[in-house]
Amino acid sequence: MKVSVDGTRCQGHTLCAMISPDSFELDDVDGHASPVNEVVPADQEDLVREAAQSCPEQAIVIE
Repeated sequence: MKVSVDGTRCQGHTLCAMISPDSFELDDVDGHASPVNEVVPADQEDLVREAAQSCPEQAIVIE
């Protein structure tokens, strides 16, 4: 499974990092998220899916 964050949609709500802190990091300036790694470890997949579903802007893309 791969994950990315659409930077044009992310508004820095930080929910993804709260739900899956090992998979998302936040920019120090504006709080926008980016994945720690493009390839999600198997033990983090459920949390990344939950983060994607919780994103108010639907900025998290899972492949």
